Amino acid sequence: MAPQQVDATISSSATGPALSLVKQHSQDHPLKLYAGWFCPFVQRAWITLQEKDIDYQYIEINPYHKTSEFLALNPRGLIPTLVLPPGENDKQRVLYESVIVCEYLDEQYNSGTKLLPWDPYERARTRLWVNFVEKKLVTGWYRFIQHTPEKSYSIEEVREEFLGNLKTFVKEMDGEGEGWFRKDGFSLVDVSFVPWAGRLWLIDHYKPGGVGIPGEMEREGLPEEERGIWARWDKWYQAVMGREGVKQTWSEKEKYIDVYKRYADDKTGSEVGKATREGRGLP
Repeated sequence: MAPQQVDATISSSATGPALSLVKQHSQDHPLKLYAGWFCPFVQRAWITLQEKDIDYQYIEINPYHKTSEFLALNPRGLIPTLVLPPGENDKQRVLYESVIVCEYLDEQYNSGTKLLPWDPYERARTRLWVNFVEKKLVTGWYRFIQHTPEKSYSIEEVREEFLGNLKTFVKEMDGEGEGWFRKDGFSLVDVSFVPWAGRLWLIDHYKPGGVGIPGEMEREGLPEEERGIWARWDKWYQAVMGREGVKQTWSEKEKYIDVYKRYADDKTGSEVGKATREGRGLP
């Protein structure tokens, strides 16, 4: 079966908490999120909408089976796609690219959680680490899940690279507070990585040796600094995964197993999957 045909068979409906959220936001609204329940990039925008307490309409689509109506909104055919209320002269306004969508929502709406700091320096630092997430952790996650024995790099090499980048990320986290990346609270850095952090178990499920994050017993023999890194990781992971705006956007685990088998077999027809397969950056 060709990659494009494989991905076109993805289930069209969320389950679990995410399905409840879809039903809550099924009514017509001028702010529309074109989304796929399974997509971590969509999840960034979805979490932001929930954190900002914004009303919107959720519209489920399969981006691998693009309709002409959807392509008229976003010629790239990618999700998330955010359709805004009409502007001057009823001109249609559309945004895409997940981080751009999140930044727009944070800047446009004063309600709920402020995800980007007001201070210009702190704002720039936040964007710097969002960029690190995008370039190193998200890209690394796809290299990891799509590894097959035929690749030019070994599973051990991709694991070492991913864990090295993850430790760099953790070292930059605030050492105090409630567990968030930034001391001043839940931020766009947390939003940018939690969809993939919450999918790390899929690498454990599909790849020999898994991610390689040491468990409690394995940590006993590690140097003190490294034990501290993984303890801080645990604190962050528990905080973000326990966040209400995050929990609401997850479907049941078995649904992800089916979707990500396409990635684990390196047969996905997604733009991200194809870019990873060809050694390119994120599209």
